[in-house]
Amino acid sequence: MAESIYKIRIKKGDTVMVRSGKYKGRTGKVLAVHAKENKVTVEGVNVVKRHRKPSRAHPQGAILELTKPLWVSKVGLLDSTAKKASRVGYKLSKTTGKVRFLKSSGKEIK
Repeated sequence: MAESIYKIRIKKGDTVMVRSGKYKGRTGKVLAVHAKENKVTVEGVNVVKRHRKPSRAHPQGAILELTKPLWVSKVGLLDSTAKKASRVGYKLSKTTGKVRFLKSSGKEIK
C-alpha cells in the first residue's frame, strides 16, 4: 500500500495558533511540517518529557524535553490583525502567481 502525502497549506516558519485541545489558544512558530503524517511541530506546544536510561555516553541518565507533532487540523495560521486563527486558501495573483491568503480577512501571506 502506498503512503499518501497530505496537502498541508501551513509552511515551516509560519506563526500558528492552536484551535483545540489541551494547548488551545497558544501560539508558536512551525518548526517542521510532516506531510506523510498530516502533522506539524509547533515551538513550545506539546512538549513532553522522556526519561533516558544511563549509558556510557550519559552515565547519569537524563530527562529530555521533546516537542511532539500536532495534527494540522488543530492549528490555524495566526491573523495578526484579528489575533485569531484563520484557515489558509490559495488564489492566483496577476503579478506574482499563486499566493496564499487568510480566509478570515482575505489578506495575502508573504
